[in-house]
Amino acid sequence: MIKKLRKKFILINMSLVTLVLLIVFGVLCFTNYKRYQMDSDIALNHALSEGRGSLLPRMEMRPRQEKLPINMGALFVIALDGEGNILNIDDSGVDIDQEDAIEIAETVRSQGEEKGLLRSYQLRYQIKKTEQGNIIAFVDASREINGMKNLFTASALVFAGGFLAFFVVSLFLSRWALNPVEKAWEQQRQFIADASHELKTPLTVILANLSILSNHQDRTIREEKRWLENTQTEAGRMKELLDNLLFLARSDAMQTPVVYAAFDLSNVLWSCILPFEPLAFERDVLLEENISPEISFLGDEGQIKQLIAILLDNACKYVKPKGKITVNLEKKQEKIHLEVKNTGDVIPKEELEHLFERFYRSDKSRSRKAGGYGLGLAIARTITENHRGKIRVKSSLEEGTTVTVVFDT
Repeated sequence: MIKKLRKKFILINMSLVTLVLLIVFGVLCFTNYKRYQMDSDIALNHALSEGRGSLLPRMEMRPRQEKLPINMGALFVIALDGEGNILNIDDSGVDIDQEDAIEIAETVRSQGEEKGLLRSYQLRYQIKKTEQGNIIAFVDASREINGMKNLFTASALVFAGGFLAFFVVSLFLSRWALNPVEKAWEQQRQFIADASHELKTPLTVILANLSILSNHQDRTIREEKRWLENTQTEAGRMKELLDNLLFLARSDAMQTPVVYAAFDLSNVLWSCILPFEPLAFERDVLLEENISPEISFLGDEGQIKQLIAILLDNACKYVKPKGKITVNLEKKQEKIHLEVKNTGDVIPKEELEHLFERFYRSDKSRSRKAGGYGLGLAIARTITENHRGKIRVKSSLEEGTTVTVVFDT
């Protein structure tokens, strides 16, 4: 899919570049052609307006509006009678013999137009009708023809060079522009694979339990209670996983509703800590709170509770036995700082940046024993971003692992 998308990107880009180049060079060639034609028309009109002998050199100055074009070629005029016989040739020094004049005049008459271009002779002409016959003025068009040929050649070379250069640039841009798409596509594929793998485990357990129950049809529910409880546990884990996946999917589609309302974040944090106190007591873990009172916050209370629960749950899962969990909440310079710290194993620095990726777990075996799926911190980051906040993790041997969330007030 990415390769097709990259090819489509290059095709569209090169089509637009080709169209622009064709328009630019087309306009350039057309304007130059019109300029050559206009210069020739001025010269021809000048020759026809002053009549025979007007092409000879003159010393007197001409008015500015009658000044001939600088790039005007050689001029000559042929006067014909009513029957098409040549009466006079005003060649202004140009060597035109009688036979050539007759041949050129016949060619002009065969075309049947008052003005035009004789490509075979490289001449432009214009006819003026008089009482005695016709006067045909000619101007050398070789400079025009050669100029247009050179312009076409230069345009073709520049077009080819520009096309090749833009093609190379398009290859680079296609990789650069589609890199986020490719990364997102790869993450989606990995997400689906990981989700399928995580769902497969509880499904396998549930199906195995049901198979055992179906083979023990003569036994009572009390006798098979452990299989039922195991099935219920796995079903609960599956529901939790599906809820998390649904939350992330809605967040990706920008469909996660955020209901903003003012609430006391300090009280919410106390209420979230309360359920974890018995768990900490059972594990002989010290739970310490440093919560500034009456910190007001504008946001979605339900999502903030979910965020706090994720951070506390991770802290309880990965704290060392007889370790310590510290929860800090304070307001610094119009910013709210929420910090959850636990004295657990040090997370390597190269793994810290991956902790917020979906299904990523620093210690997969330990995470499986703790019952995690690797989605908690991904959801925490999504909730934080929904509230225009920032979340980061640091880990050291002296202080343990600390997750810090900063909100603007």
